[in-house]
Amino acid sequence: MITTTGLTKVYQSRGGREVTALDGVDLHVREGEVFGVIGQSGAGKSSLIRCVNLLERPTSGAVTVAGEDLTALAGRGRRASRELREARSRIGMVFQHFNLLSSRTVKDNVELPLEILGVPGAQRSRKALELLDLVGLADKAKSYPGQLSGGQKQRVGIARALAGDPKVLLSDEATSALDPETTRSILQLLRDLNRQLGLTVLLITHEMDVVKTICDSAALMRKGKIIESGTVSELLATPGSELAHELFPVSGDASGADRTVIDVTFHGEAATQPVISQLSRTYNIDISILGAAMDTIGGRQIGRMRIELPGRYEENVVPVGFLREQGLQVDVIGTAVASVPAQNGPAPVEEVAK
Repeated sequence: MITTTGLTKVYQSRGGREVTALDGVDLHVREGEVFGVIGQSGAGKSSLIRCVNLLERPTSGAVTVAGEDLTALAGRGRRASRELREARSRIGMVFQHFNLLSSRTVKDNVELPLEILGVPGAQRSRKALELLDLVGLADKAKSYPGQLSGGQKQRVGIARALAGDPKVLLSDEATSALDPETTRSILQLLRDLNRQLGLTVLLITHEMDVVKTICDSAALMRKGKIIESGTVSELLATPGSELAHELFPVSGDASGADRTVIDVTFHGEAATQPVISQLSRTYNIDISILGAAMDTIGGRQIGRMRIELPGRYEENVVPVGFLREQGLQVDVIGTAVASVPAQNGPAPVEEVAK
């Protein structure tokens, strides 16, 4: 649904120096999914999302939304410009600071994009009321933004973003100005809209909890580049994944040189099985749990656990093989093991540095 290819954005600073905000970004967001781009301030997230709907013109590269090359439209004449406006009207945008007009009622704010598109008044009014009901604010139609809470203002912003019946909804740090409880309610609303309307949602955030709460897929961005991306399940199954580590952080060091420390990643059916207790009983070994991080994502329990086994790795090849046979991802922690052959054919267990 959304694809960027070699996307680059270079700004000119006041001193004439070039600042590269996007450096060859390749991104693919599938139809109907909620995709989160996470990174710290200055990573290029805002530039990316503003280039997707061409609020910012990319320096180079291509942006395709719903099969239409927006960057190609931007580079042609007047007719193409009209086509670009029509294409952009099918992309909703939710802003961090709401961007509501204080002099207009809630209903009038939702009607604004329809007014710009030349939709007749009665049709605008009917559509705005439907959208306000959809976001749970039917009773606030005649109120003004100044009379609303932060969460209510953001719901108005979401309703306004849906006015053009978009196929894609972009969210620019939509919850960063909200308290935790309100954030959860807005994220749940976005997920509900994704499911009810079949919306493809691309959101940017610096909060891992946002990714854990509603995202099907995610990408980590740093210094204008995508460092890694994939579905949450794929990331959790990738040895050494930075995103997996940040989503489910675990820590803990070996209690002695004659101990084996491993990280075990649970997802799918294995997350609901008593695998660790089965391991202990089957091989009659004492297992120490050094740390764990579990959560429910997309209705499935997912998490990571760091455990310590007695003895060096050479003495624990069979127990580690048992864990992998249960469908678990196993990473050996430390530098004593460079590469350990897997049991029964799966890919090797990779070393992960402390």
